[in-house]
Parts: sequence; C-alpha cells; structure tokens
Amino acid sequence: MARAYPKTDPATLVIFGATGDLARRKLLPALSRLMVQEALPERTRILGVARRTDIDDRGFRVWARPALEKVAEGEQPGPRYDTRLFYHAIGRGEPEDFQALARRITALEQEASLPGNRVFYLALPPEALPGIVGGLGQAGLSRGPGWTRLVVEKPFGRDLASSQELNRAIHRYFDESQVYRIDHYLGKETVQNLLVFRFSNPIFETLWNRDQVDHVQITVAEDVGLEGRVAYYAQAGALRDIVQNHLTQLLTLIGMDVPGAFGADAIRNEKVKVLRAMTPLRPSDVVFGQYTRGTVAGREVPGFREEPGVAPDSSTETFVALRCTLATWRWNGVPFYLRTGKRLPHRSTKIVIAFRCPPVSIFSPFDDPCTIHPNTLIITIQPDEGFDLSFEVKEPGQPVTLQPQRLHFRYAEAFGPLADAYETLLLDVLAGDQTLFVRADEVEASWSLYTPVLERRPPVHPYPAGTWGPPAADQLLAGQDYQWFPV
Repeated sequence: MARAYPKTDPATLVIFGATGDLARRKLLPALSRLMVQEALPERTRILGVARRTDIDDRGFRVWARPALEKVAEGEQPGPRYDTRLFYHAIGRGEPEDFQALARRITALEQEASLPGNRVFYLALPPEALPGIVGGLGQAGLSRGPGWTRLVVEKPFGRDLASSQELNRAIHRYFDESQVYRIDHYLGKETVQNLLVFRFSNPIFETLWNRDQVDHVQITVAEDVGLEGRVAYYAQAGALRDIVQNHLTQLLTLIGMDVPGAFGADAIRNEKVKVLRAMTPLRPSDVVFGQYTRGTVAGREVPGFREEPGVAPDSSTETFVALRCTLATWRWNGVPFYLRTGKRLPHRSTKIVIAFRCPPVSIFSPFDDPCTIHPNTLIITIQPDEGFDLSFEVKEPGQPVTLQPQRLHFRYAEAFGPLADAYETLLLDVLAGDQTLFVRADEVEASWSLYTPVLERRPPVHPYPAGTWGPPAADQLLAGQDYQWFPV
C-alpha cells in the first residue's frame, strides 16, 4: 500500500553533530528513504555541521555513503545525493564561526533558489545545546527569510532545574512555536494510533476509566547493554534515559482525556494535565536494579560494572519499576505500573490494559476465570506492532472449562512494513506539525515528578542479565495480588 506523505516546502536542513552516531544510524538513513520515495521537495538541501575540519562536501558524502546505501532500495548514491548533501565545519563555535555558517546557508539557498525556510537539528549531547542555541541566536539565525525551526533531541535536561535552564536559553532566541523536542517513540505508528484507537472507537473509550479498568502496565524492555553509550548512560541511568521520556509519554497517551480537537496544542494540553495529576512518588513506589553477569539469547554477557568504561562501584540503575496513580475522575484508584531495563530476555515495548473481572462469577463451581484470566488489551509498540484483545471462551466438552483466546491486529499484515519513526518526525518538522513533539511545560512537569526520586535514590538491586529484573520489582504488584504480564 502506497504511503501518503504530508506536503512540505523546500528548506535547508542543518544537522549539528552530522558526523555523530545518531546522524549515521538514524537521520541519514531516514532522509535517504524519504529522498528515494520522493517525499522531500527536490530543492531541499541537507547541510551537515560538525567540528571535523578534515572533510569537505565530498568527504562528507563519502562518509555518509554507507548510511545512504543501506536503505536506498538497492540504488547507489548518485547525483540525487551529491547535489543535496553538503558539509560545513563549525570550528570552535565562536561568534565568527556562526557568522560563517550563516553565509554558507545563504549561499546554498541562493544556489538552489530556496525561500529561506530552515531547520536546525541539534543531534548533540545536552551540555552542548546552550552554546549552539546561543550561537544561532547571536548570528541572527533564529529568524530567517522564511520559517525557522529548532529540533532538540532527548534527553532534555538532567532534572527539573537543568530543563528549566535549557528552556530559558532556547526561549531567549526561539519562540515555543519554533521548537520541536523529539521523543522518537511518539513517531511510531502504533503510538500515534493510540489516539485514533481511543477516540474513534467508542467501544473502547467507554471502557477507558476506573469503573472498567483494574490496572495498567507499560513495559519498555531492552535486551542490549550499553551499545557504545557508556559515557552517557553511566551518568544518566534508566530513569533519565527511558522513564522520564519514553515511558512517561506512553503513560500520558493512555491517561489523557479527549482533546477538544485533533491539533498539537489541544493534545499536548491534555498530556500536561495527566502529568500534573500524577500523585508524588513515594520511596516504596520505585525499584532500581542493575544487571550482573548472565545469559541473553544464549550468549553470556558481562555485568554492568564489568562493561568497559563503567566504574567497578557504579550505582547507576539499568532497571526501573514504579507504581503511580492519577488523581483524576477517570483514573482515581487505578494503579499504573511502569518498568524498563537493559539486558532483559528480549526487546519489547507493550502496554497492557487489564480490565476488571465480573463482580460475581457464576462459573466458580467449575473454574475461577477472573483470577486467572482477566480480559486484557495488549498494545504492542515494538517489535511486532499491533493490538491483541483477550477474552474468555468455553472449551468444548464437559465439565465447563474456560480458556482465554485473542483477537489480534498487526500493522505489517494490514499495511506492510512501517516507516521508521524518524521519517515521520522529520516530515512533521518540515510540515510544521508539532503534535508529536514535547512542549516546554510538558518536559518540566515530567521532571518535577522524577527529580525527587533522583535526589533520594532508592537502593539498587542486582539482577542477572537475561532475567526480568530484581525480585523487588515483583513486590510492587504483590500487594494487589497482580503479576507482570508476559511481554
């Protein structure tokens, strides 16, 4: 099935950190796919910016070639890329370096007869952001002949104070309407479809409340370790890396009320309301873990403290499980359980809506289906995107025996392969659609929930790699006689 793309205007896409890992693994492949599929206007130009002075336009194209070839459907990068991909060395980031960058952008725009629309994509570590934003602003690049947009990758700050400081630095030169804070989970089709699933299907929306839902579980499981991110991860940990952004974004989409319209501000307003309704997390609500040596997918792997570059006494958490509630009419009294971890048995992201059991079971003389098999809606974000709805049926024969069965939907079966999240998000930036991007007050509301946990860190429990985390995570659910659903 052919994919429909939003209409975008020709623009200059300036990528800071263009020779880094994110550009190589995600941004350039996504842009390559969009170019092959002719989703980008022909005159759109991509200008990579980095500190390297040993390469020029041609050298950058050679460096980028493997990333472009990997996804170009068998085509070799030719004039399609060579006339659209450029490089500029930013030097030490002094004011004169940004003035030189401004002149280079203007020259590219004149050469391609571009209208002056610009995207500045900061694929950089958090500590580099204020300097780059200030340099762009002082060089007059926060405003241009056309529209100007700033894209910022997560993590957006390390805590509440740093996120507020970063927002102030950005807002000194850029309006909030120009800022696109990326959380790539929001670009996944299944995540986007949560809004459609809930608000266009009354059969589910009428059940989406404390009267019908018993509890909610959200899991983001990774089977990998540090994967070359030791410098960042050893300082950040799982709460900053996954919980504050990915997991919390999924929570807001599950917990939000019906927006007044399908628009960026209306949707983001409702997400912020969810964050502000979350009750403060108590120490007993949060479990930290750290993986030790174990076996994943039949392969022995080292423990976190044995990873190259990690301190042998590191207390960085690689696993977080938490329990929270929302003080709203819709959700009051319904527990939400969130967990994430590295070196778990396999990669999976799932949301489980567990519905309440019937108040009385007429089948109790034969079976006790409610205790064993509650109705569940399972939303799979990755790797096999789709939905599963479980319900009870009677097995043939006597005595009466109940067995759970599932209705299932898979995106790949219905629509074929899905687009990468970065393809969706890049097109939304170019189209000026902020629906899938995180607003400043949303970032700060999220950090206000988790900063107290970081300031009073719970003990870190060890768990063997290849298991589902420390036993203490199971105890979060034990008081309600729940268990983590298999993912």
